[in-house]
Amino acid sequence: MPKESTDRIQLLQGTLDMLILRTLIQGPAHGHQIAKHIQRSTDDLLQVEHGSLYPALHRLERKGWIGAKWEPAGKDLKREFKYYRLTPAGRKQLRAEESKWKMLTSAVARIMWPVEES
Repeated sequence: MPKESTDRIQLLQGTLDMLILRTLIQGPAHGHQIAKHIQRSTDDLLQVEHGSLYPALHRLERKGWIGAKWEPAGKDLKREFKYYRLTPAGRKQLRAEESKWKMLTSAVARIMWPVEES
């Protein structure tokens, strides 16, 4: 059951790039598959709109972190989808982003739930 729009969380700048890179670690996917994976993985809490997704995919492609190739859409050979894949540079960037994310969430957690001194 989809969450109400007020229950959804806005992504921090740069977080969408990290989520796209993380999704593509599983293998090539087209834009709709990437968006659906993020949505399903977060129980509909994060829903990536096409107006955010495709600019992010193009930006990642320009940076060389993902590659793209047009391929037939399954059995429908008259239709093509642009499949994105993670590049070696993208894997390296993902590791760096994951490291920064862990530091950020740890720092925020220390402020939100400080350890009481005895």
